Amino acid sequence: MSSELIRFVLVRTSHPGNIGSAARAMRTMGFTKMALVAPHRFPHPDAAALAAGADEVMGSAGVHEELVGGLAGCSLALGLSARRRGVDLPELTPREAAERVLAAAARGEQVALVFGNERTGLENEELARCHAMVRIPSVDDFSSLNLAQAVQVMAYELRLAFLGDTPLAPPPREDAEPPADAQKMERFFTHLAQTLEDIEFHKGRSPGVIMLRLRKLFQRAQMDERELRVLHGILADAQRMAGLARKE
Repeated sequence: MSSELIRFVLVRTSHPGNIGSAARAMRTMGFTKMALVAPHRFPHPDAAALAAGADEVMGSAGVHEELVGGLAGCSLALGLSARRRGVDLPELTPREAAERVLAAAARGEQVALVFGNERTGLENEELARCHAMVRIPSVDDFSSLNLAQAVQVMAYELRLAFLGDTPLAPPPREDAEPPADAQKMERFFTHLAQTLEDIEFHKGRSPGVIMLRLRKLFQRAQMDERELRVLHGILADAQRMAGLARKE
């Protein structure tokens, strides 16, 4: 199992120094895979200064306009949040999250830990692209950690799990279908949303609310690619029948 399968994704980072500090926090625990989503300022001298030698982490970081790009290839995404949001996701402690990450990595899956903007955290739409939420158990009256501190906590827990005797999941069977990654799931959700429109499902109900609930349902299932192909086929048939009904 390689730490290269574990990715730290920083979303809409405001201060470039926090990117450098996060890179340093990752590197001290043996992690080098960073992805940046819509950073406000990067590259920047402050990022290089606070990386304190972890320049290779930032130098190899992918920079993406949208979160789906930062999650490309990942079949498990865990979102860090200091507050409970409107998106109803399973909630993990950092230690539980580390065990789940290592179990997925042991199966050869790519995993993402997703960190939001320093001031606002992850938005509901961003959390909806995650399979679970991780909350660091800070005190209620002063709960918000600095971004790099949150990265350090998760990197430390992962390091402990790597060094410990945490039982890991067995590797996948050779004939097993690969899990559906974030990009394939996004294509499915786009197809699902269009199909619901085509069959006139909403009838006054909020499409956004319905899709958030369906996202939660299908993300929880953690489908493989074969299962996703079956669902695409069902949706395509529903669209075809809806088209025939309109013609009649």
